[in-house]
Amino acid sequence: MTQATAMNYDVKDIGLADKGKKRIEWADQDMPVLQAVREKFAKEKPLANIRMSACLHVTAETANLVRALKAGGADIVLCASNPLSTQDDVAAALSHHYGIPTFAIKGEDNDTYYRHIEAALNHNPNLTMDDGADLVTAILTKRKELASQVIASMEETTTGVIRLRAMERDGMLKFPVIAVNDADTKHLFDNRYGTGQSTLDGIIRATDILLAGKRVVIAGYGWCGKGVASRASGMGANVIVTEVDPIRAIEAAMDGYSVMTMNEAAKVGDLFVTVTGGMHAIGKDHFKVMKTGAMMCNSGHFDIEIDLKGLDGIAKKKTKNVRNFVDEYELPNGAKVYVLGEGRLINLAAAEGHPASVMDMSFATQALASEWAVKNRGNLAVKVEAVPRAIDELVATLKLGSMGIKIDVLTPEQAEYLSSWQHGT
Repeated sequence: MTQATAMNYDVKDIGLADKGKKRIEWADQDMPVLQAVREKFAKEKPLANIRMSACLHVTAETANLVRALKAGGADIVLCASNPLSTQDDVAAALSHHYGIPTFAIKGEDNDTYYRHIEAALNHNPNLTMDDGADLVTAILTKRKELASQVIASMEETTTGVIRLRAMERDGMLKFPVIAVNDADTKHLFDNRYGTGQSTLDGIIRATDILLAGKRVVIAGYGWCGKGVASRASGMGANVIVTEVDPIRAIEAAMDGYSVMTMNEAAKVGDLFVTVTGGMHAIGKDHFKVMKTGAMMCNSGHFDIEIDLKGLDGIAKKKTKNVRNFVDEYELPNGAKVYVLGEGRLINLAAAEGHPASVMDMSFATQALASEWAVKNRGNLAVKVEAVPRAIDELVATLKLGSMGIKIDVLTPEQAEYLSSWQHGT
């Protein structure tokens, strides 16, 4: 039952706050770059007098991001970006111990999810932070009066950037958006190593299956797909990749994976993982040919990568929670197939999301991009902006330092050679 004060927070149980604080502190010790940013922000207050609304996965790692933003002077409110991704003890701790109004309950229904987004927007933000573009979409469609006061928005995930570029193309955007997802210190590491490890973590926690020897079908070979494929292969799985992009398909083939259509893969796969950012990567025709025992999950942002309505429509019987986070569907031919985590982000539905160490970079980039947006208010175009290269390089340098790694520096002569055209054969 919700324990909440409507104006201040809406969490499952505020009594979980002490447990959540320990969880946040545990993650914090593995986020040295974000710690450095928080210390810098506490001294300089670059976000003073800024009202922020953030729509993110409410995890211990996110808690340390919003702590850094608050240290920088931001008056921040947080809501969940996915109904199953909230860690209820973290939401309670943020509200109770850190004074950050949080609106998030794991397993919240659709109405509650959008009520929480509305609560975040009632904060009248000058700066927003999104993971999937739901906050920006709500401003541009339902709360248009807020758009003129928004300096910029940060977008954390591939799916959100895809939506926002479509908004830009259609002339819908009314303020600048920083594509944090596209920063190298985000997608090269978070999407690949974070998604790779946490997806398999969620699958194993939900099912307790052995991956060695299984045929694991991965729909999509972007950075997330590369990460999942690498980790599954490393655990002994026979990886099959499906793609619609010919270049990515060649890359998957040359990385040593089998590449085929989903029509072919559906007949032989034991475990299916969707990471496309699109819709219905697995559809009705695919379900019909799956072998009994086949399992499906999604690690893309939205729960439309598997056509669950189509599956509901053809199934003879559905049994929820045959195991935590596992629903069974009996097909007309008698085969039984399984959907994990209700088709939502399996790494957050059944596990704890990305490890703190990799989110350290993503969230340090988020925080510094927010500072940059505020410093450049009024000078940014109304479009999807890239994160400045200097921010990427600073975050990478700080991360290397925290790992005790040193790298070479170009000599003046080497730098001159690389920047000139006069030197030939």
